[in-house]
Amino acid sequence: MIAAASIEGFFLIKGGIHKADYSEKKSNWFKAGRISDFEMNKTYPFTSGHFYLRRFEDGGFLAMSVKCTHLGCIVNNDAGSGGFHCPCHRSQFDKYGEVLSAPATRPLDTFPIEIRNGEIWIDTYQPVKRKSFDKSQLSYVS
Repeated sequence: MIAAASIEGFFLIKGGIHKADYSEKKSNWFKAGRISDFEMNKTYPFTSGHFYLRRFEDGGFLAMSVKCTHLGCIVNNDAGSGGFHCPCHRSQFDKYGEVLSAPATRPLDTFPIEIRNGEIWIDTYQPVKRKSFDKSQLSYVS
């Protein structure tokens, strides 16, 4: 009986340690390029990173997922409007990734950005879900 309890206790402790490993913050940083490579008010596709990087007129950067928030189809950039459209079910998004027309009900997901030594780095590990655009989501050169 004591042996069985000891074995069960061992697996409970081991399971707790194993779960702790998964709770650590993970990341997958993608080097997008030098700040000077990106023109103001333009969107850049990064197919290997699965995101669009937009530099706005005020110099702020926003990295948005290429996946439509409706069913995950790949959205296309509309160079004319600066926004995005989904070819599958016709959802439309503005340049900030906010929904202009359904069936999508929330904006495109974003990815964290860091600016290091004049270079733009995007953490593509896990997209950030959002309810709307807020200027605080933009990253600026400090």
